[in-house]
Amino acid sequence: MKKLIPFFTTLFSSVVAYADYAMPIQGNKYAAEVDSLYGFLLNVSLFSFVLVIGGMIFFVLKYKRKTDNDGTPYISHNNTLEFLWSFIPFLIFMFVFAWGWKLYYQAKAYPENAFEVHAFGRQWAWDFQYKSGRMSTGEMVVPVGKPIKLIMTSSDVLHSFFIPAFRIKQDVIPGAYTALWFEADKEGEYQVFCAEYCGKSHSTMYAKVKVVSQEEFETWLAADPMKAYDGLNLADRGLKAMKTKGCNACHYLEKDQALVGPSLYGQFGAKRNFVDGSSGVVDEAYIRESIKMPNAKKSVDYENGIMNLIPVNEKEISWIIEYIKSTSKK
Repeated sequence: MKKLIPFFTTLFSSVVAYADYAMPIQGNKYAAEVDSLYGFLLNVSLFSFVLVIGGMIFFVLKYKRKTDNDGTPYISHNNTLEFLWSFIPFLIFMFVFAWGWKLYYQAKAYPENAFEVHAFGRQWAWDFQYKSGRMSTGEMVVPVGKPIKLIMTSSDVLHSFFIPAFRIKQDVIPGAYTALWFEADKEGEYQVFCAEYCGKSHSTMYAKVKVVSQEEFETWLAADPMKAYDGLNLADRGLKAMKTKGCNACHYLEKDQALVGPSLYGQFGAKRNFVDGSSGVVDEAYIRESIKMPNAKKSVDYENGIMNLIPVNEKEISWIIEYIKSTSKK
């Protein structure tokens, strides 16, 4: 039995090392604490497995019948052992429960000095809005070392905001607000996923959390987002605006092929038949109405489709119109 101790020691260390390797990077202290609980559960489970299965194999071999004449041994119960194998797992369970409750409470106890950001889930993109009025799609910029509280809702179906590096996840519910907080310990970019199946393009619904210094964050927050379009003509601005707003999650922008919704490439002047029996042409008024009131006129080809309200201003709408016009046949 003593010869097996080094083997089991190596097995435990190998499993724990693999678990550490397989886990996402740790973006903050909370992630390290969650991983510690995970490692403890993994060790306890592995130890229990070895103890039960190893003990079973040992006793099967030790007390196996040697001959056909071997009688059935008399086996009695042992009160002490029966108490221990019930009470020790109970203590472990209560310890894990207390540890898990501590982490859960920590995740739900929002710091009073947290910087608040509004997050909106929609098929199939994430929009973020700051109190200064600054908005972004697909990227949330936050300062390092400062608690961030997300106030979240959905404009269509159930989503789930998940940042693996921070070990946090929260459902985003239409018609209600949910909240989540984190504090990043180091600068960098961290992936955001939707962890709740929300439709055909669910797998493309991701964003990034960009953690920067306080100085860089303040500069970004105060900057005019329209400066990103300097040097571009109106059509190029329209393409950039649509990509920034996440329109490419549902529509092809640079080729004439349907995705979840119709392609926006070369569609200016195209005819549309609507579910109410009327028809029309894709012109400036139709494009603007489709952006401002997405479901006012539904094409018969996309009768069951749902387009969400995209946060764009009139200037950006004019750019989008110019891009669609520029790709259409003359």
